[in-house]
Amino acid sequence: MQKQIQADTAPKTPWHALPSAEVISQLGSDLNSGLSAAESQARLKSYGPNELLSTEETRWYTVLLRQFWDVIIGILMIAALMSAVTGELIDAAAILIIVVLNGVLGFIQEWKAEQALKALQQMLAPQCTVVRDGHELQIQAAQIVPGDLVHLRVGNRVPADLRLTAAVNLKVDESALTGESDSVSKGMEPVDESTPLAEKSSMAWMGTAVTNGHASGIVVATGEATEFGRVAQLTQAIGPETTPLQRRTAVLGKQLGLIAIVVSALIAVGGWFAGKPTIDMFLTGVSLAVAVVPEGLPAVITITLALGVRAMAKKQALLRRLTAAEALGAASVVCTDKTGTLTKNEMTVQQIWLPAGHIDVTGTGYDPAGHFEVDGERLDYQSRPDLLAFLETGLRCNHSTLQQTDEGWQQSGEPTEAALVVAAYKAWMPSVETGEDSTEFSFNSTRKRMTVVERKSEGSLAHVKGAPEVILGRCQRILKDNDEQPLTEEDRQRIQQAYAEMANQGLRVLAIARRTLPLDFELDEDAVEQDLTLLGLAGIIDPPRPEVSAAIETAALAGIHVIMITGDAAPTALAIAKRIGLSAEQALTGNELEQLDDEALLERLMQKIVIARATPEQKLRIVTLLQGEGHVVAMTGDGVNDAPALKKAEIGIAMGLRGTDVAKGAADMVLTDDNFSSIINAVEEGRRQYDNIQKFVLYLLSSNTGEVLAIFCNILLGGPLILLPVQILWMNLVTDGVTAVALGLEPIEAGNMHRPPRDSNQPLLDRRGMVMIGLLGSYLAAVTLWLMYDYWGSDDPHDKAIAQTMAFCGLIIAEKINVFNFRTLRTSLFRLNFFSNPWILIACIGMIGLQVAAVYVPFLQTALHTVPLGLQDWGLIVALTLPVLVLGEVYKWFLRRGDSEVAHV
Repeated sequence: MQKQIQADTAPKTPWHALPSAEVISQLGSDLNSGLSAAESQARLKSYGPNELLSTEETRWYTVLLRQFWDVIIGILMIAALMSAVTGELIDAAAILIIVVLNGVLGFIQEWKAEQALKALQQMLAPQCTVVRDGHELQIQAAQIVPGDLVHLRVGNRVPADLRLTAAVNLKVDESALTGESDSVSKGMEPVDESTPLAEKSSMAWMGTAVTNGHASGIVVATGEATEFGRVAQLTQAIGPETTPLQRRTAVLGKQLGLIAIVVSALIAVGGWFAGKPTIDMFLTGVSLAVAVVPEGLPAVITITLALGVRAMAKKQALLRRLTAAEALGAASVVCTDKTGTLTKNEMTVQQIWLPAGHIDVTGTGYDPAGHFEVDGERLDYQSRPDLLAFLETGLRCNHSTLQQTDEGWQQSGEPTEAALVVAAYKAWMPSVETGEDSTEFSFNSTRKRMTVVERKSEGSLAHVKGAPEVILGRCQRILKDNDEQPLTEEDRQRIQQAYAEMANQGLRVLAIARRTLPLDFELDEDAVEQDLTLLGLAGIIDPPRPEVSAAIETAALAGIHVIMITGDAAPTALAIAKRIGLSAEQALTGNELEQLDDEALLERLMQKIVIARATPEQKLRIVTLLQGEGHVVAMTGDGVNDAPALKKAEIGIAMGLRGTDVAKGAADMVLTDDNFSSIINAVEEGRRQYDNIQKFVLYLLSSNTGEVLAIFCNILLGGPLILLPVQILWMNLVTDGVTAVALGLEPIEAGNMHRPPRDSNQPLLDRRGMVMIGLLGSYLAAVTLWLMYDYWGSDDPHDKAIAQTMAFCGLIIAEKINVFNFRTLRTSLFRLNFFSNPWILIACIGMIGLQVAAVYVPFLQTALHTVPLGLQDWGLIVALTLPVLVLGEVYKWFLRRGDSEVAHV
């Protein structure tokens, strides 16, 4: 429908072949003010949201049906059928009710998890910059409509099909659409109607990425009416993934299922050959099969992962993929950007070096209040033409703007550029806009410089800024006393010394230069950016975030190696590292890194080091080398150039505030506050989440081991069915499942961030875990058998019913008490705050109350084959089950003692 509406309104001449002014006219828009808010809302209703329909959207009935697609469920259905055939209709109904109840609960949990993830994905929805009612706005890409005026910058994803109305050195990566690997140049001039898609230079297509320059364009198609919609029916929704943890638990489930089928079949056949009734042995086999497999495990893992995602969101970390939650807990190396992550990204020009000497600049942040000083004395800037020339070039070679709002001064654009604007405003220079009579050669990570050429009647003036080592190499003159003079070797040494002094103070340093060009000069970037006149250096401070030092200290205690990778110079990088508490002793530049072979580079990476002036290829190489040594690497980034390393790392972390759409698309996690401490908080949450999953897996398996051993030993003793299939289902799906979910909410253990990262290949069930399962499971089985046979002596059917009820209740009470053993896996239970996880108490009290109801409520008595118990019976159950806590404490004491002995070796 959306495609048809837009097709009906498309012009006879294709958009790419029309002049931009005619496109604007036909779409009823305005080049300066864009659409009005009312008109945009009306068009949104007509055209629909700018979205592509997902072809892989999971339907609710699919989620519901897969709750019943399981081998054990099949066995239970057969058991229900056999019970019905043999006249045990109540048993059949009870089994079916519990199976359906489990399926519905599983569906609710999984559907809630899917909806929670979708809600978080909405927070990650692509943003774009549009002009409406003459004001520049940031809106979700889904809200734009045909006729909207959109601004594009480096790193943006093109949000819809655009007819370009202005373009400065614009290059776009169209590989996802056309397969062309190199970025293509774009302009605003119309092209012939028959031009192939890949050569329609006047258009920018939805889903492609801006890699250079900036531009504006009018939206001509949205959603399914775009080229992406026509060609591929792509979806930008985040699809559900099977995580390594889920795969490991699935393998565990299959192994347990196979064991269940083999063991139950052997025992059932053996009993049948021994002359026992067929139906009894079939039900015994089913009981064993059900007891071996923790049916509630998949549902518990699903809801725990979903709760973990929500918990991380509260810690300012939005997960795009569930794999990130698991990998975070095992992260051993964090490669982090500096600007905005370790620092505030509130750039301020603090020092200016001119050939005539240093000038200090007062004031902080983006408020232009402040002045210039020399040796502590206020400077009259109007008396310094060299300073004015410096500030003018910094202002004109710039895309940032400042605006005074009710909340104070706000900047839009790059913070470094905004710092230069603020410095110019401190000299009361008027704001400027780049007009059509100017040419720009944009900054990127390879060029490390930017140039704006102003055309004037008497000639052109090129304003240049960039990395000092790049700019200085292109300078042949220097401005002294408002006079351009040849740049001498002595001058170069003075400049290098000033650069080093600023960098050693932790200042980011930019060189500012210019060049006067004749009218007929060909504006080619290589030709223009030569023979420059150096005006001076700007020393820009970016204060560290106050909470970063504590986060770095926590990372060190947790055995996580932090490597700062920055675009700053080596002295600046080292100075910032020391200021934030990062124990760096040396800085390795990109050029030096290039000279090292893999072995030598890896050795340097594991030392106390920072990386300066690294290229995208070098970042990717660093990640690859660290992964080759078995490290789990988290890599932060915000730009187009960071995307390859983000995608390669186990945990790619994009910046939510200043990150480009390309970086966010390549990342596993997005930080909503761009703060390094949020990464460490997320690692802590990842460790808590993995530990809790391991705890409830061990808890469920210890409970099931108790059930299996009780049934198996009872068969060896020649006794009757000690636990019926319906009773085992009640335990596994109802009482154990709820308790395990509560265990998944356990707060982080003390010392969790004082231990090294776990091996990413570590199994959920290690040797210690299996011993704990066997030990506690054996005790549960022994208690169950004791209670059964202590009451079984009489031939009275009522006494036998009491014996089976005692065994059933005893096992459940023992399991509820046993859960407290798994609140920690090493620390003594008595060192914990008993009320730190109230959900455990609520779950245990609730499930014990439910079991009491199973004994005294008539319809549950009938369904679960129970009879009422007396106070003395409950007293015996409590007396026999409480020692399971002592057993758990003794085992953990031996574990701690063993760890202590190993530590002292």
